[in-house]
Amino acid sequence: MPETFFLEFSIYMITGAFVGFAAGLLGIGGGLIIVPVLTSVFAYFLNTEQIIHLAIGTSLATILITSLSSVKAHHGHEAVRWDLAKQLVLGVLVGAFVGGWSSQFVASNILGYIFATMEVLIALNMLLAMKPSAHREIPGFAGNTVAGIGIGGLSSLVGIGGGTLTTPYLVWNNITMHQAIATSAAVSLPVAFAGTFGYLLGGLNAQDLPPYATGYIYWPAFIGIVLASVFTAPLGAKLAHKLPVNLLKRGFGVFLLLLAAKMLFFS
Repeated sequence: MPETFFLEFSIYMITGAFVGFAAGLLGIGGGLIIVPVLTSVFAYFLNTEQIIHLAIGTSLATILITSLSSVKAHHGHEAVRWDLAKQLVLGVLVGAFVGGWSSQFVASNILGYIFATMEVLIALNMLLAMKPSAHREIPGFAGNTVAGIGIGGLSSLVGIGGGTLTTPYLVWNNITMHQAIATSAAVSLPVAFAGTFGYLLGGLNAQDLPPYATGYIYWPAFIGIVLASVFTAPLGAKLAHKLPVNLLKRGFGVFLLLLAAKMLFFS
């Protein structure tokens, strides 16, 4: 019904507005919010058993567009370390495609548990704000390629965007917080690109997909989230250079724990 679709699409747009702002502000990748929200919305509006796969695949597709807007804003502040992004990109592309494509072999409930576990670990990292050794330095090309494979594979499998793991990785190697956030936004681009392609291919032969889905990407949700997030991501990126990001991250860490509990106990 038109009324039902309007409500559904409105939820996607509200989600996109919040996700875009958070992604630009904190460099965390919108999937941490998108996946839990979409699993609930899809469970209500869609008649399918592929809810978590669709939520993750759609999340990655939206992050591809959100990241473009966020990276442009961060680049305008000259905060992106393109030298580090280039060292990570090969591993990230390989890992992200493999993670996305292999999702077809993982049961939905297992994907949900993996996502929730990742969200708890990321939240704890934000809350504890662990500090690296003062002498720790970023590794070279080989080390960053291996790190990129891990970042891309895990990020793609659970649809969280590369920035979520890249930010703590860079900070742990003594890259400043603002540079880490900006560079992580750039790394999210290849993660989202390869991961989306992997989820699209992996879901082409899936059964029980709803109308308007291609593989594990549900286009109404993609369009609604993207329409709003492209406007709010630059706002978040702009504020990231003015606000106490570490304090914001701790508050957001508590929010992530609540979303993780939702995925674990109420999916």
